[in-house]
Amino acid sequence: MKNNFENIVKMAGLNLKKLSELSNIPYSTLRFLTTTSPDKWNEEQVNAISKALEIDTDTLMDELNKPVLTPFIKWVGGKRQLLPELLKRVPNEYNDYYEPFIGGGALLLKLVPKKAIINDFNEELSNAWKIVRDNPQELSDNLTECVEKDSKEFYLDYRSADRDGRIVDFSELERATRFIYMNKAGYNGLWRVNQKGQNNVPYGGHKTLNFNVDNIHQVGTYLSSNDITISNGDYMDCIKNAKSGDFVYLDPPYIPVTPTSSFTSYTKNGFGLVQQKEL
Repeated sequence: MKNNFENIVKMAGLNLKKLSELSNIPYSTLRFLTTTSPDKWNEEQVNAISKALEIDTDTLMDELNKPVLTPFIKWVGGKRQLLPELLKRVPNEYNDYYEPFIGGGALLLKLVPKKAIINDFNEELSNAWKIVRDNPQELSDNLTECVEKDSKEFYLDYRSADRDGRIVDFSELERATRFIYMNKAGYNGLWRVNQKGQNNVPYGGHKTLNFNVDNIHQVGTYLSSNDITISNGDYMDCIKNAKSGDFVYLDPPYIPVTPTSSFTSYTKNGFGLVQQKEL
């Protein structure tokens, strides 16, 4: 099972081949270390890698022992690829963490703060985060069942639940299942709704469908074992209690290039130029 090593190297702007050159450790050995428990690394390896990454050994070991958490959902505008740049701008110390446009939560899941206030205006997305925290097992079971039933017909029937009124009788768990499944099975991993709040994304062209249920459980464990507040509402309400020493990360939806190219229609009310100027 992989540890956090390769991710740490990537966050330092390197890859294993470059690290091999800097540390004088064979590439094959570094590959082996990605699947080896850090407590089995020898002191020489720890010192050489720490020096190459320009971090102290204690920091390296702390990072290696962190769980490898990734977003449980693909979200337009996600920042996984930009994490190395974002991390350069994160303060060395801060109190509470605020993220009012949580989306897939790539930065949150990298930093894993012990106290965080996260929010999204999309009700279905906020609900999904709560279910991952409160009921990851049943959610994983439901998603596994969706994989077995996955087809265009199944997807379109599920999608129509917000048109024929069935969705009002869905439990929060059922809504989270529908949301995560449709985001994965829909075209290009999109979640998009019309002015009536109805999803209008067509079925995707995938051959197979799978969910990383282990990651869902790990994210759920992080959320439930720390002081993480999850809300659904206006971003201003989320950050109104932020104070000096807190870290507020604002990553709002993009302004569309043209009226028909909007990436922001993930809620029926959108997030347009007026909201951008206010922010």
